[in-house]
Amino acid sequence: MKVEEFHIEGLKAIQPRVFGDMRGYFFESYNQETFQKAGISEIFVQDNQSFSIAGTLRGLHFQKNPHAQGKLVRVITGRALDVAVDIRTNSPTYGQHISIVLDSEIQNMFYTPPGFAHGFLALTDCIFSYKCTKTYNQSSEGGILWNDPALNINWGNSIIPLVSDKDRILPLLSDLISPF
Repeated sequence: MKVEEFHIEGLKAIQPRVFGDMRGYFFESYNQETFQKAGISEIFVQDNQSFSIAGTLRGLHFQKNPHAQGKLVRVITGRALDVAVDIRTNSPTYGQHISIVLDSEIQNMFYTPPGFAHGFLALTDCIFSYKCTKTYNQSSEGGILWNDPALNINWGNSIIPLVSDKDRILPLLSDLISPF
């Protein structure tokens, strides 16, 4: 497994070793000991899966303390642009983001610790998998508007994304009372 770290503390891109032959492929999508050695020591307690048609944008979402979630995400099929925004008010990288393309052909993953808003744009029809460190709590959900100009996220200009009514009215980062 190869782990890439970023200038924003805690975010990690993970590339597992994939073993393939004429029958197909095999890879270890999660191994607690291996992930602990890579600096991801949280215990995952909930798995989620979603299907999104190409052009769907989900996010930017988070769970407030004490239900803040770390997430290990990947696409099972397809491709997605995945984005994590630092919303930890005491962080030197507050308001900054990292985006990576998750691709089922290379089976890469992205780890986002608690304290980040998360979202993705389905670049193709895709099945998206989330491994979470806390269970979902409806009263703790929060979000930031996906196209907040202050975030300057490049979602790509080729399409107008499909966004839920709920995600269209999320607050700007400047209006957020950060729960972290």
